[in-house]
Amino acid sequence: MSDYLCFSEQLTEEEQLVQDTVKDFIDNEVKSLLLEAYEKAVFPMELVSKISDLGLFGLTLPTEYGCGGMSSVSYGLACQELEAGDSGIRSFVSVQSSLCMYPIYSFGTDEQKNKYLPEMAKGNIIGCFGLTEPNSGSDPGSMKTYAKKTDGGWILNGSKLWITNATIANIAIIWANTDNGIRGFIVPTDTKGFKATELHYKMSLRASITGEISLNNVFVNDNHYLPGSDIGLKAPLSCLTQARFGIAWGAIGAARSCYETALNYVKERKQFDVPLASKQLVQKDLVDMYSEICKAMYLNLHIAKLKDENKFDHVMVSLIKRNSCKVALKIARDARNMLGANGISLEYDVIRHMNNLESVFTYEGTDNIHTLSIGRKLTGISAF
Repeated sequence: MSDYLCFSEQLTEEEQLVQDTVKDFIDNEVKSLLLEAYEKAVFPMELVSKISDLGLFGLTLPTEYGCGGMSSVSYGLACQELEAGDSGIRSFVSVQSSLCMYPIYSFGTDEQKNKYLPEMAKGNIIGCFGLTEPNSGSDPGSMKTYAKKTDGGWILNGSKLWITNATIANIAIIWANTDNGIRGFIVPTDTKGFKATELHYKMSLRASITGEISLNNVFVNDNHYLPGSDIGLKAPLSCLTQARFGIAWGAIGAARSCYETALNYVKERKQFDVPLASKQLVQKDLVDMYSEICKAMYLNLHIAKLKDENKFDHVMVSLIKRNSCKVALKIARDARNMLGANGISLEYDVIRHMNNLESVFTYEGTDNIHTLSIGRKLTGISAF
């Protein structure tokens, strides 16, 4: 996409290198796998070691744990380029980094950090994040999963739904109610009573593994409890804030891919002996797409810099997640329309991105929930 507004000049050399490296990886090693992966509804597991080699797992966490120690801008750019490939690829990295490594780093003991983070950075341990339940989505405080304290550990019972990586994970970060409120636990997936079942018949995020987790008298030792999670629901919500930040960037990567596909298509496709790009309505759509992508990129960049300066909060992330997802979904739909019948073919990227964005628009906080969060910030009045 044309860098008419000099976005790249706002980046450091390190940040530009991250973006270029991930973009090359997606273009040269990932895109060729996506058509079949999406068609067959499988995640290309051969990518895990390559993603690890790029240092994308735990990109912003300290180097002492084998992580990148890089800026939030770098992480955002990585998410943008990953989702320009596919939302499922970005989701995999996001879950591993923001939803699994981050809570261990933020709420875990030194022993837990040293045990898990280096191996997770290498991709040797894959994680999943168990918060959502069959009847508890936007209201996680109503979760039914319960952890009962017993001698030497905890007994967990309950179920989790719509869990990315559920059936391929080695550990699950499980959030459960206790006598003292919601707490977090590291649960090895080979623990007796832990069962993960893959969900099928999805029309979105097909190149991503999604599952249901059931916990039937699952016992974990005390050293699997995340002691810093004693702040209650704020703990899992802070993990979601990290993930939503990446989603805001990622959605614009998908939007950019749709825009570029549409631009190339209308310049080459001729009707009535002239390229479609010569038509006024087509040019208007392209201008609208480009404008919205540029605005979202600069907004994302601004929030990322505030994040690196510790001047941001979760409402800012709601703002960019909501904005990026709205923008991206509209661009994907408009691009699909511009491609005509070819717009529904997986030989082009657009329908795959459009279907994925239907989920991205909803997960980790629906558009309505983010709207109300921002509204509460502006008015001081809760409408939940």
